[in-house]
This record gives sequence, structure tokens and C-alpha cells, in this order.
Amino acid sequence: MLQMPTMQNRETQLQSSYTPALTKTAILVIGGAEDKVHGREILHTFFNRSGGSEAVIGIIPSASREPTIIGDRYVQIFEEMGTKYTKVLDVRDRDQGNDSVYLDYVEECTGIFLTGGDQLRLCGLLAETPLMDRIITRAQNHEITVGGTSAGAAVMGYHMIAGGSSGESPNRSLVDMAMGLGIIPEILVDQHFHNRNRLARLLSAIASHSELLGIGIDEDTCAMFESDRTIQVLGKGTVTIIDARSMSYTNQSQVKGSEPLSIHNLKLHVLCHGERYDLNSHQALPLK
Repeated sequence: MLQMPTMQNRETQLQSSYTPALTKTAILVIGGAEDKVHGREILHTFFNRSGGSEAVIGIIPSASREPTIIGDRYVQIFEEMGTKYTKVLDVRDRDQGNDSVYLDYVEECTGIFLTGGDQLRLCGLLAETPLMDRIITRAQNHEITVGGTSAGAAVMGYHMIAGGSSGESPNRSLVDMAMGLGIIPEILVDQHFHNRNRLARLLSAIASHSELLGIGIDEDTCAMFESDRTIQVLGKGTVTIIDARSMSYTNQSQVKGSEPLSIHNLKLHVLCHGERYDLNSHQALPLK
């Protein structure tokens, strides 16, 4: 395991020894339950895109009700991979989103990882704080790699699915919406997707937000957003993409509660490992 400096001098050592890693940044949106034990393909990809052995990673476990346990677990994983330095940003109240130590650390980071838990809790603690604003700016400027799993994936869009049910026909009562963090504003993410039968839930959300691209991500699966505006699929499951830009009709404004929704003229893609999607042309790209 990587030997870490003491608490008293670790920040000073970081600032004096840090040089930016030449790496290709990305935003990794992970459907949850990613492999943490065996091949760790998705987490290795995050590690490599954050700079590999030169990576300086911040773990944000604020979505979890056990942030210390969850944070330490990811620290151990990334240290075993060989990061230069990994630290937990243990934000438990909104005032910590203005903590100068955390803000300084984010300036040195090459990767930020948002863990699972409760997406409402994560947004309640971090949305519109200086800390999260700086992370979002650096991610959108392609200066840093960001990964989010489960709840950390749900918050990626400006709008997010905060909760709801599954296993029913699409209907308005099936999904609860809230504001997300807006790291990738134009998407609407649902996680643990086919594993928890959430297609109807995502369709219900898209019916009232047809301007957004619906992204349903299975467990141990990642939709990796590249700087060239393509999405690459990693992992053992699928990524379902719902394009509602040409939606011609929905009865969403007429029905109530659990009455079924009709939604006409959607385009749906199901992508497997290695396949890509072009966000500019809105075309799925098969394996070469």
C-alpha cells in the first residue's frame, strides 16, 4: 500500500511535488454495484483517466449515511492501484462546501469520485456550494476526470430522478424529480437500470422532459462521456439511451396519478461494452 505523508505536512508536500498528469479526462457515469474486487475494469478506467500513478483523487462519500466506511473503502481501492495521493472530502454540512482546505485540494486533483447512497442527500449538502461549483467548472473545462456511481450518477444532470417505483406501466406517479448538480446538464440518468426494471420510470421522466437525453445504466456498467462528445460503454451490462427530441405526442398533461402514459415517436438505443453514442449527431456507433 502507498505510504502516505502525515496530516501535518501532506498538503504542503502535495502542492510542492504536484505536476499535472498528461491524461485524457472523461466523466464516468456508473450504474452502481461496480466491481470492486476482481477485474475492477470501471474503477481502473477512472484511475487511468485521472492520471494513473500520478493521479490525485478526491473521494466524496456525502451521499452515504456511512461516509467514513464508504470513503475509506474507495481510498484503499485507489491506493492499491497506485495513486499518487487520495483523500476523502468528508462533507457532512453545507458550510464544509466552503472549506478552504477542500477547495485547495480540488485545485490539485486530477480525479473526483462521487459514491453511492442518497442522491437527495448529496445534492442537499453540495449543490451550489463553492466546492461543487469548482468541481463542475473543472470537469466541464476537461481539466479533471469525474466519476459517479449509483447516487453519484443520478446527480449528473441538471434534472435528476430522486426516487420512485418500478415494474409498472409509465405513469406520472412512478417517478419523483428534483434538481441535480448539472455536471452534464442535458442528460437524465437512471441507475441499476435493467437490474431493477426501471425502463418505465425513465420513460415517465422523459415524457415531461423531452429536451433531455435519457440514460439508463445497468449495474457494473459505465457510460463514459468523452471530451469529443461521444459516450463509450464499459462493463458487463448495457446503457439504454432514450432520445425524445422527435416525440410527436404524449398525454402527460392530461392524465393523473397512476393513469398510464402514452408517448409517441421515441428513439431508443441499447448499447453494450465498447459501443459508442455521438451526442452531436445523436447516432449510435457500433463496434468497429
